[in-house]
Amino acid sequence: FFSYPSLIAVAFYDLTVSGELPYFLGQSLEVMLYGLSIAIVVGIPLAVAMARIRWLDWALDLPVNALYAMPLVAVVPLLVLWFGIHLQAKIIVVFLFAVFPVLINTYQGVRECDKNMLEVAKSFRSGEWAMWQDVLLPFSVPYIIAGIRLAIGRGLIGMIIAEFYTTISGLGYMITRYANIFEMDKTFVPVIVLMILGVSLTTMLKWVGRRIAPWSNANR
Repeated sequence: FFSYPSLIAVAFYDLTVSGELPYFLGQSLEVMLYGLSIAIVVGIPLAVAMARIRWLDWALDLPVNALYAMPLVAVVPLLVLWFGIHLQAKIIVVFLFAVFPVLINTYQGVRECDKNMLEVAKSFRSGEWAMWQDVLLPFSVPYIIAGIRLAIGRGLIGMIIAEFYTTISGLGYMITRYANIFEMDKTFVPVIVLMILGVSLTTMLKWVGRRIAPWSNANR
């Protein structure tokens, strides 16, 4: 039930040369890209709106916290029944896993925005949209970066779980396939690729954070 590093390296080479690993990795990256992108596009504006609009915050606070606390793995079979077993269902699963860290962290950043900055913006007759652009979002960038970093890890988990439950595709299929026939050297290959993918995406995001928010110590 275990394997040697040398055998895993050989399996990695064989799966790469045969084209199997790049093919299934591309399928997983497509799901991850769409799901994470939609989570960012939806989570950030919704978080700012919740932090700025009292009635919206009151209406969505309980549902958001309830969904975030609920183990989403339990609803994946229902999502598969509702949306099918193809790409759409997997994207929705990744979205649900990734959106809440982005939303909650961005919300916290907006709520903790320096009140003096807001007063200065108001004194210059800034409208609500200008306030978002010039004060709230720039101040919240470190919180947003932290939320996306958490979303990457949760999104990878959602991606693999979705591939376990849906069509034969992606790195999740490779893990299931080779584990079922006890080829452990090939089973470890997609697992290691997932680890490398998570570390690479997180490192890249930290670099982006340092570029767009150099004033923040959180991204160092």
